[in-house]
Amino acid sequence: MKKKENVIIKVEKGSIAEELGIEPGDILVAVNGQEILDVFDYRYLINDEYIEMTVKTRQGEECIAEIEKDYDEDIGIIFESGLMDDARSCRNKCIFCFIDQLPKGMRETLYFKDDDTRLSFLQGNYCTLTNMSESDIDRIVYYHLSPINISVHTTDMELRKKMLNNKNAGLVLERMKKLAAAGIEMNLQIVLCKGINDGEKLDSSIKDLAGFYPRAKSLSVVPIGLTRYRDGLYPMEPFEKDDCAEVINSVKKWQSSLKKEIGSNFVYASDEFYLTAGIDFPEYGEYEDFPQIENGVGMIASMKKEFMDYFGTLKSNPEINRTVSVATGTAAFEFIKSLSKMMTDKFENLRINVFAVQNDFFGGRISVSGLLCGCDIIGQLKGKELGEFLCLPQNVLRSGEEVLLDDITLRDIERELGVKVRITGESGEDFIKTILD
Repeated sequence: MKKKENVIIKVEKGSIAEELGIEPGDILVAVNGQEILDVFDYRYLINDEYIEMTVKTRQGEECIAEIEKDYDEDIGIIFESGLMDDARSCRNKCIFCFIDQLPKGMRETLYFKDDDTRLSFLQGNYCTLTNMSESDIDRIVYYHLSPINISVHTTDMELRKKMLNNKNAGLVLERMKKLAAAGIEMNLQIVLCKGINDGEKLDSSIKDLAGFYPRAKSLSVVPIGLTRYRDGLYPMEPFEKDDCAEVINSVKKWQSSLKKEIGSNFVYASDEFYLTAGIDFPEYGEYEDFPQIENGVGMIASMKKEFMDYFGTLKSNPEINRTVSVATGTAAFEFIKSLSKMMTDKFENLRINVFAVQNDFFGGRISVSGLLCGCDIIGQLKGKELGEFLCLPQNVLRSGEEVLLDDITLRDIERELGVKVRITGESGEDFIKTILD
């Protein structure tokens, strides 16, 4: 992940860069004569109507391209390193860290703990604002890096120091005030740990963080993920059904009062709480503009709405005659099964076998499909009637690749199970289209 040169690996079709003849393998040297330290220098400098871009070709020739464009128009180049710099690793030792719960021998990149505000801006990662200096905060303000996703966990600063095992963890609220004053939008997160930052601590945190609205657009409450590899780590208890119901009730109480006070629900419980509690999800509109759907908040409600909207446009077709299979995590099994039943009721010659894959790799407490491993999919589906193809959700894969968390590929699964694998997109419409071909 070391930055050496800003190597271009892709040029977007029809882009300014393609028109200029820039090619993969060329190197960006400077913009307007200024050296590029990282992606934010680059983004800031190209946001002008006239720029001069210094590029070194693969042949070693250095040239300056004069570019006239719209103010915020992109150049259309993608770099070897997304940050164009080192990614900053996390120095916290959080008592709830999921990476500390990984077994040995997995892919090396899985053990890298990032806590980089630039990744928050680019990819939606959450950062703690702890592993950074005041000059780093000033740089966010200078470049107006918005929105930023922040892991707060609690507004009790002494408790936060203990949860993150970092003496600098108590600076977060002051830094958030500075960002808010500069007009930086924030999405906030609380990873809830039973008996630690829940109950009255959670209520206090929601109250304090709502005070940052509207600069703080939303707050998600998500449960700690517990694997079976916690030997020697801080003792934690899982959230059981009644515990999850209590969290949901607390969040609903705050949503009701905040809707009247600030005009927004602001705080949302993750889908996992509802699935574990067996409580019906809020209506689609209750998630407002789904500000934290990538954090597992509102994914089920969104998928159901998209499914029903598209499903209602379809007519029964007896020519659709096939048997297929769908695998998902145990948490969403009943939901996926209900969607599948609606499809088989409408299409009389369609058969869908839905399988709940138990996460034995990480332990039975991990139930979401995004953490499923290839070994469990293969082990539990071998010998089952899978039909023409097996559908797997997109979130089981590493972004842009066909590899699962345990380095098993889709081709490995196809070979071991003797069936083609299809990946379903995240929307309900994608789910239907994948099955109906």
